Amino acid sequence: MQASSRDPDVVVIGSGPNGLTAACVLARAGMHVLVLEAHPERPGGAVGSVQSTLPGFVHDVGAAFFPWGALSTAFRELDLVGHGLRWCSSEIESCHPAPDGTWACISRDHDVTARGFGSPEDGEAWRRVATWYAGIEPHLLPLLMEPFPAIAPMLRLLPVNLLRLAGVFLSSGRGLARRWFRSEAARRVLPGLALHVDVGPDDWFGAALGFMLGMTATTGGYVVPEGGAQSIADTLVRVLEHHGGSVRLGARVDEIVVRDGRAHAVRLAGGEEITARQAVLANTDAGALFLRLLEREHVPGRLVEFAQSYPRGWGTFKVDWALAKPVPWSVESARLASVVHAGDDLDDLSRFTAQVRRGELPDNPYLVVGQQSLADPTRAPEGKHTLWAYSRVPPRLEGGWSAHAEAFADRVEARLEGLAPGFRSTILGRAVVSPPDLQAMDANLVGGDLGGGSNAWNRQLLFRPVFPYFRYRMPVERLYLCSSYAHPGAGVHGMCGYNAARIALRDIA
Repeated sequence: MQASSRDPDVVVIGSGPNGLTAACVLARAGMHVLVLEAHPERPGGAVGSVQSTLPGFVHDVGAAFFPWGALSTAFRELDLVGHGLRWCSSEIESCHPAPDGTWACISRDHDVTARGFGSPEDGEAWRRVATWYAGIEPHLLPLLMEPFPAIAPMLRLLPVNLLRLAGVFLSSGRGLARRWFRSEAARRVLPGLALHVDVGPDDWFGAALGFMLGMTATTGGYVVPEGGAQSIADTLVRVLEHHGGSVRLGARVDEIVVRDGRAHAVRLAGGEEITARQAVLANTDAGALFLRLLEREHVPGRLVEFAQSYPRGWGTFKVDWALAKPVPWSVESARLASVVHAGDDLDDLSRFTAQVRRGELPDNPYLVVGQQSLADPTRAPEGKHTLWAYSRVPPRLEGGWSAHAEAFADRVEARLEGLAPGFRSTILGRAVVSPPDLQAMDANLVGGDLGGGSNAWNRQLLFRPVFPYFRYRMPVERLYLCSSYAHPGAGVHGMCGYNAARIALRDIA
């Protein structure tokens, strides 16, 4: 088939934040870009919002608070705020209460954190670490987020900072927490943050992710977009359209057509073929790219074998609630926090990790609890509130998730009731989302994995998604992986798409 003058220069498969960011970068450079999205009603993938409980209550379908919102190079360069996105924040970014009444909180104001971080001694220890981090962040973020290896940013960090960072990144979460802090309340914070993905307190080199989530809470903050997470996707679409690109909904790609060794076109579920004059970027699950979207003859045999047992992250179980009033947390600081993390202590977090890895439902689930309506009142009718919470779980259970979902949601509610007596009496409605529900919503969330595959240390940097394909170029010429399955991985920052688009532009030029 001959390309016509109306064919796009670039086709992007998938309209999650990485796909949309890649499309915006390419369109801004003068490319004619078409984004194809399988969802029939909205762009955004796992970054979206729905009214799943009661009319007027807006709930985020996946990601719900965004420490990278103000820090991402991609989002800053694309000027999302200038195109209408408004970030909202709370007085406290994160609170970590326990049933014994102890707690620790993180704020962008170091004085607030120092007064409420387990103990005065630990509060001052946190202040010292956060002050040091703020000084190195302008160099550290490019080191971690730009295409690997990012030599120039590394050279800007003084040797003393590199050595101190090595001490952090080579530690387990438990080891770092016990080295830095004395109270159990402070010690559970960073290892608890690492459980946003599949990194447990005792994992080798597991401290890095919790450290980064904790530190970015002190700089970018756990902000939320006004109107719901869908606002991020909608703003990226406005940026794309401003530069002449477009999104087509209800367009499921079944195959990437390869001709003469390069990505030539994509074929939709209905048989339509769309030629890509210059390149195809896949904001997709890496396993699906190697096993389903490409014919086997175009994928090296060892890559096929790897994809068949692709290292997945844990499943995710999410509950949304419509509430008559705010959550009545026993700890006052939790009532002011964007996010509440429920983990009792280091041993509790380790036990939770072991249960999930054994394929068991945790009996005392670790929870990440989002209180978006505190910062953004548009999420609920006047005087009422939304609540969003998830726990990590096995992706599959004996008998299927449908047989366990409601009972596990009750267990989650009981966990919250223990930290906020009277919580159940505030509930007006709830919606339960199990791992299969998440995958049905977005094919990239395989088994309910929100992290783009495992985020263990050996699945990062040059091993993401797999060596030697860590710089976005895939085995087929002019085909690029731009999803969170590529470096730098999980998180709504758009940098996987941003980096892939810049690599593609170099090749096209």
